[in-house]
Amino acid sequence: MQLPAPFLADRRAVDDADALIREHGEEAGFAAAARAEQYRALGNHVHFAHWRQIERLITYLSIDSALDTVH
Repeated sequence: MQLPAPFLADRRAVDDADALIREHGEEAGFAAAARAEQYRALGNHVHFAHWRQIERLITYLSIDSALDTVH
């Protein structure tokens, strides 16, 4: 199965993912999903999309094998 690389709009996405991984460890993806749902409930689609991308990035980073060509 090929997992596409997540879209990163800016450096903030990486910083947010790093902060969640440090704070929550293996549960970081769930923490990002919870934040996304919180913003979805508030009707803030911009922050919802941001935290969904963070969730995808954390999932991408958690895979131990190479997902594409390694240079």
